[in-house]
Amino acid sequence: MTNKIIIKGARANNLKNIDLELPRDSLIVMTGLSGSGKSSLAFDTIYADGQRRYVESLSSYARMFLGQMEKPDVDSIEGLSPAISIDQKTTSKNPRSTVGTVTEIYDYLRLLYARIGVPHCPVCGREISQQTIDQMVDTLMELPAGTKLQLLAPIVRNRKGQYSKELESARKSGFVRVRVDGIMYELTEEIKLDKNKKHNIEIIVDRIVIKEGIESRITDSLETVFSLTGGLAIADVIGGEEILFSQNYACPEHNISIGELEPVMFSFNNPVGACPKCTGLGVFRHIDPDLIIPNKELSIEDGAINASGWNSLDETSIAMMYYRAISKKYGVPIDVPVKDLKKEQLDLFLYGTGDETLELKRPASLGGGSYNSPFEGVVNNLERRYKETSSDWSRNEIEEYMSEVNCPVCHGKRLRDEYLAVTVGGRNISELTDFSVKEGLKFFNELKLSEHDSFVGERIIKEVKERLGFLKSVGLEYLTLSRSAGTLSGGESQRIRLATQIGSSLVGVLYILDEPSIGLHQRDNDKLIATLKRLRDLGNTLIVVEHDDDTMLAADYIVDIGPGAGIHGGEVVFSGTVDKLLKCRTSITGQYLSGRKKIEIPKKRRNGNGKFLTVKGACEHNLRNIDVSIPLGELVCVTGVSGSGKSSLVNEIIYKHLAAKLNRAKTRSGAFADMEGIENLDKVICIDQSPIGRTPRSNPATYTGVFSDIRELFAKTPDAKAHGYTSGRFSFNVKGGRCEACEGDGIIKIEMHFLPDIYVPCEVCKGKRYNRETLDIHYKGKSIYDVLEMTVDEGVEFFEHIPKIAKKLKTLQEVGLGYIKIGQPATTLSGGEAQRVKLSTELSKRSTGNTIYILDEPTTGLHTADVHKLIDVLQKLTDQGNTVLVIEHNLNVIKVADHIIDLGPEGGDGGGTIVAQGTPEEVAECEKSYTGQYLRGYLE
Repeated sequence: MTNKIIIKGARANNLKNIDLELPRDSLIVMTGLSGSGKSSLAFDTIYADGQRRYVESLSSYARMFLGQMEKPDVDSIEGLSPAISIDQKTTSKNPRSTVGTVTEIYDYLRLLYARIGVPHCPVCGREISQQTIDQMVDTLMELPAGTKLQLLAPIVRNRKGQYSKELESARKSGFVRVRVDGIMYELTEEIKLDKNKKHNIEIIVDRIVIKEGIESRITDSLETVFSLTGGLAIADVIGGEEILFSQNYACPEHNISIGELEPVMFSFNNPVGACPKCTGLGVFRHIDPDLIIPNKELSIEDGAINASGWNSLDETSIAMMYYRAISKKYGVPIDVPVKDLKKEQLDLFLYGTGDETLELKRPASLGGGSYNSPFEGVVNNLERRYKETSSDWSRNEIEEYMSEVNCPVCHGKRLRDEYLAVTVGGRNISELTDFSVKEGLKFFNELKLSEHDSFVGERIIKEVKERLGFLKSVGLEYLTLSRSAGTLSGGESQRIRLATQIGSSLVGVLYILDEPSIGLHQRDNDKLIATLKRLRDLGNTLIVVEHDDDTMLAADYIVDIGPGAGIHGGEVVFSGTVDKLLKCRTSITGQYLSGRKKIEIPKKRRNGNGKFLTVKGACEHNLRNIDVSIPLGELVCVTGVSGSGKSSLVNEIIYKHLAAKLNRAKTRSGAFADMEGIENLDKVICIDQSPIGRTPRSNPATYTGVFSDIRELFAKTPDAKAHGYTSGRFSFNVKGGRCEACEGDGIIKIEMHFLPDIYVPCEVCKGKRYNRETLDIHYKGKSIYDVLEMTVDEGVEFFEHIPKIAKKLKTLQEVGLGYIKIGQPATTLSGGEAQRVKLSTELSKRSTGNTIYILDEPTTGLHTADVHKLIDVLQKLTDQGNTVLVIEHNLNVIKVADHIIDLGPEGGDGGGTIVAQGTPEEVAECEKSYTGQYLRGYLE
């Protein structure tokens, strides 16, 4: 087998027919400008081919379910191992996924609790011991004389299968009746069960009437039941409740029995263990009065109630008729601010008048008169409509007024009470998953067990400790196992999957990682690099797409793709060792890495406008009741190790509260006492990395609004005027000018059943989206299709004499997106590119000077040269008088900030306080600040 991976003729996306040799069993870093083709080479070529070869090795039946993999656009790849991709896009948004379930640690904990857990009574808390048959007989004899009951043997509990052998065996043993899924059958009947559904099967062993002297018969029958079930019996009291008996565990005082402990009992994803009220989710979505009444300064008459169907202030609206009727009957003023009303007065509007009716008066314009009607209340009305509607649009609209609350039964713990009463080391399984990784390791290291429990649990605890250790080794010791997987950042979820891979200890595998350092503080970077080297040393090849300096310097081999981005990239600028890269003059990466090129520190820091946005008593998640002041008119960086509370402060509290107050968004912010200085701002804009659209119809031209200007320009051409065409003629989203064969998509999807769907260019318009008449209209010799195919750089030149269009295209150029096509589908843009399209859109708008821009790690996916451009854009926004608030780990951004707020000192429970704040120079002098320690080198 060759000791190299040899790639010949790679042409995916913008790659220019490149040949490349990579050493196996090495840590290889692929770098280059954003959009240069790194991901095309790593994921769309190398990983795609490894995946395709694996799928093709399976049977045709298996391939039917997996779908055929297309062969990447490459001549050949030799020396390829089975490939595993660890990217950022695969985070599960399922509310049932937690850190514990994703890492499989929760599965081991369920097994541990089933094998060595100590059950307690959920009512009195006493330890539950096994019941004897005599105790069970005594319990039944306490029932009133004459009580009828039947004793059942539950031979199958909530399991899939047909169980024909078991039913036949019961018939042969002389039993007459059986209860299947709650329905009685004679065993002589043919009972057909669906093998794919879960069933409960109980054999009826005896029917008994409680009277004196019946004890021995009950004892015999119970023994028969236990011989069939291995220790479980059901006494079904006719006209009463069932009593579950177990030879295993029961509380004698509260008559609470638990069957033999099984791992499934501790699963919140299974009906056996899940809390019946919330079905194991731990939370409920309900209509939130705070979202219905966002501004309590307003009166009911002025529109305080801002909910779907109830926000009309027109005198003829049904809402106003109800409000006036409540005011008249109960004497509730509707012309005073809502905050001045008593709770019971406000509740009449929110939760209704019960059975009491109101007299509703029709306005004269509707014919006058009156009629009586009860009022269900705005909250109850929205909840009823949400349950009854079949319209997705209506559900989505009502969901805007909903927020999550803990389940009132399990209080967010997801499991049934009887299984939450099982403990190991004095802790139930929910308490254990609420521990951080660090605390969990401490718990298991200090756990004292009996000789028997130690023998049984030793192997399980070893597996749990190993996996917790892996999470700690990739810098995730602050995460709790109960944390929902949907709340993890891309970098966190990627490192979790990395930790899971270390646990699998595979050898000879090709791992391809997409910027694993995202969201990681420099302090924890060393742990990540050590983890990557550990995977390599096991005998694996690692290809890491990365811009981080430390990772590049630790690599065995570096490939620099470029020299530019988009059509200007796609070539191998450099491949070799780090030492050679540092000397390479043609590589931009080499120039920044060696220090020949660098991002300069500003000669003078801004002092802002003297005003502040102050958050008091911030206590969301791990924030420790802190007061934070953000100077307005400055570039402010919030820093700190992963899990220190940055996102809780900026995204959960500051952004959500400002969005509700300034933008009238229906959001509920995290917990804090007060926020001062909002009057100094007029709007808040969050620029994140979510896509600018989810279909190929969305593109930079439509998002920035420049497409409307281009269409208007085409409509003003002499040819268009002669034909009577308006700007709508040049839209591919509406009928008229578009090609109707493909409805303006330019491509047609052909479904291939068990092969992947194929997209072919439309035969009628040849992929040009428009009909012939529209394409015949030219501006400066170019059709509307030709303009959409231009790069932004070409567009700036082409429209230089049309200031309105040129200005918007120039802002795209300024953020480093000159290489993308004006009409490039949104689905093909990376997260970093989408974020920069949004930035450029904001840049092109007229600034009010009182806007606060919030960005969460905007350097994700950006090369140092692109970070340079990004910093220029952020400085430009700040120079206009705006405030830019950035969560960031990139020291190049941190060093140019005017003000830093450093949270920490650690992550999770060890964070949530302000370690240092001030200019970068002041923070660098703080010995306690990890950010300061790493910042010093950059400032020097």
